[in-house]
Order: sequence, then C-alpha cells, then structure tokens
Amino acid sequence: MTKRNNILLYVFLIIFGLVLIYPFLFMISATFKTNEEIFTGIGLIPDQFSLEAFRNGWKGIGDTTYGMFLMNSIKLVVPTVLFTIVSSVIVAYGFARFEFPFKKILFGIMVATLMLPQAVVIVPRYLLFHKLGWLDTYLPFYVPALLATFPFFTFMLIQFIRGLPKELDESAILDGCNSFMILTKIHLPLLKPALISVGIFQFMWTWNDFFNSLIYINSVDKYPVSLGLRMFLDAEGAVSWNEIMAMSVVTIFPCVLVFFICQKYFVSGISTSGLKG
Repeated sequence: MTKRNNILLYVFLIIFGLVLIYPFLFMISATFKTNEEIFTGIGLIPDQFSLEAFRNGWKGIGDTTYGMFLMNSIKLVVPTVLFTIVSSVIVAYGFARFEFPFKKILFGIMVATLMLPQAVVIVPRYLLFHKLGWLDTYLPFYVPALLATFPFFTFMLIQFIRGLPKELDESAILDGCNSFMILTKIHLPLLKPALISVGIFQFMWTWNDFFNSLIYINSVDKYPVSLGLRMFLDAEGAVSWNEIMAMSVVTIFPCVLVFFICQKYFVSGISTSGLKG
C-alpha cells in the first residue's frame, strides 16, 4: 500500500470515527447550552457556557433529587453484581470440575436458557414475584443473582475454569486442600480477569436496565437512574432537553469510569474465556 493510500485510509477512518462519536459529543455539548440553543444548529460550541442544566437537573422531580436516583441505582446494582459473581463462580466450578448425575442434561438446560428471550419469561416471573410479595423492592434483582440465573456468566466462567490445568487441582489435593480451598486459593486468583469481566458486564446491564426496573419498582423514591431520567419527559409539557442531557452525562459517567479502570482485565477476561470472536 502506497503512502498516498495510507493517508486516504487514515483520513477516511478519522472522518468515520468523528461521525460515530458526534452524537455523544453533541450530548455533552448540549449540557452547556440553553434549551432553545440546542435546536438552532448542529455545532458543538455553545454561545455561552452555563452549568444551569446540571444545577436544575440535579434538583430532580418533585421531592426526589437526582442524587436519590443515583443512590437507588447503587443500592440496586452493587449487591446484584456481587451476588452474580459469587453464585456464577460456584456453579461454574461445579460444572467444570465435578462429575454428578445428570450433569450433561443440566448443562444442556443451562445453555438452552442462554438462548431464551427474556420477554418469554417476564410474565411468569412477574406473577411469581407478586405471589412472594417482592414487588416494589429490589429482591427481584437480588435473589435471581444469588441463584446464578444468568447463564451467560456461568458459561463464560465454565470456559475459563476448563482452561486451567487440572494438575493444579491435583497438586493442591496432595498438599491437603479440599474442594473449597482449591476454589478459593487456587482458582479465584487465576479467575480474576474473568470475574472482573462478569462484574463489568453485570454492572452495565443492570445500571442501564429500564424494562425490569419499570416492571418491578413502583415507588418513585426507589427509582434507579434509568427510571428517574425518564421522569424528566413526563413531568411537564415543556421538556428541558439540556437538563436531560446533563443528567444523561451524570448517569453514564459511572459506567465509563468502571470500564476504563477495569479495561485491562476486561479484555483479558474475554479473550481467555473462549468468548472472543
């Protein structure tokens, strides 16, 4: 490839990248504009920088501030992520290292549920949680996470554990370790990239989840950010888009921060668990 072709290729990639990232840049730019200025052009530089959208947006809706929505999201997401990691690694360890009756059948059922659309189970799941009295609480998120009902994560960890040499287990047994000690002292340190990948995936999916939160949570004072952000569109006839953009930036900031902090482990966990493309 000639130097001229290289330059053309780089120019094309830069323009293509700018087109892709433009909506995100416009969202950030709109947070510093007035509501009227947002719709007057596609430029990214506001006439006057103002933080009024952040101040007004943070006040929230009615008596509920946006800080409360953020706190609710943390209460919802953090336990769900921790429960998912713990339960998934225990189930994956069992499938990867132990022989038990009906193992292949159970593994097949787990893989089948991996392909099951969530919309299919939403009605029976809602009826079950209603009978248990868990609606308008965070239990519909906590308990399934505790019971390893996310087959994608379990399957990913199974693949990772299967890649670990069994000689490590045999050496640990000779040193007097039981199954629990092998998991905690041998496997968990090696599983660190995969566990962080599970945590990042679950954090982002639960943080951005709108549908399940809408179904299971009714009280405004328990709304996570996904529902709180939606309330900005319902509160009044005149929508303050600059406030919505400002709170959208606040909402995605934790996800972006977590991803970049754990990026190294995230890539390593995906590439070593057999799920890379």
